[in-house]
Amino acid sequence: MLIATPIGNLGDLSTRAREQLTRLDCLACEDTRLTGALLAKLEPKEKPALISYREENEKYLAIELADRIEAGEQIGLVADAGMPAISDPGFRLVRECRRRGLPVSAAPGATAATTAIALSGLPTDGFLFVGFLPPKASARKRFFEKYHDFEYTIILYESCHRITKFLNDLVEVLGEQRCICVARELTKLHETIFAGPSAAVRERVLATSLKGEFVVCIAKQGYQL
Repeated sequence: MLIATPIGNLGDLSTRAREQLTRLDCLACEDTRLTGALLAKLEPKEKPALISYREENEKYLAIELADRIEAGEQIGLVADAGMPAISDPGFRLVRECRRRGLPVSAAPGATAATTAIALSGLPTDGFLFVGFLPPKASARKRFFEKYHDFEYTIILYESCHRITKFLNDLVEVLGEQRCICVARELTKLHETIFAGPSAAVRERVLATSLKGEFVVCIAKQGYQL
């Protein structure tokens, strides 16, 4: 069972997700401390056993968890925030279950990518979700050059540590007038969303707090709000 957790606001956790979190034998999660804190807030009568399931151990743990599912255990998977397997660990476990013919279901919920594009004012008729780009500037610039004339909106994630360099490279390659949206801390108390020409958005972003996680949406060439 894939279970979506809130990307910020605890009120976004669905009733079905709450119920599933208390019915499992084991819950695989990126950070057992974060997931443990979430479960504590829900105050369930029974808590599932927690196991750390991260990018570093996903290859072998996917097989182990699939073995346990095949043996009859009820296993759940969560990310630190949002939908597991979407730019987060989970793909390999789902693939392993599909290969074995094991059932996989989901209690879906919010994801930062779709939340950001829905709030952006940029076209939503089609989009490319890329997740995080490589950390090196040369790789970022090659990506922007490759997708300079892409016909749909592009959605990317970026960390607080690299958002400044990310936006500088974007403006340099795509131009100061390319329409973008930068969303920070979605659904949280200090949520900020800036949209418009890339140079202007960059200045507004850099003038505010750079703490938290960022989602960047890039409109197709020529689009203006």
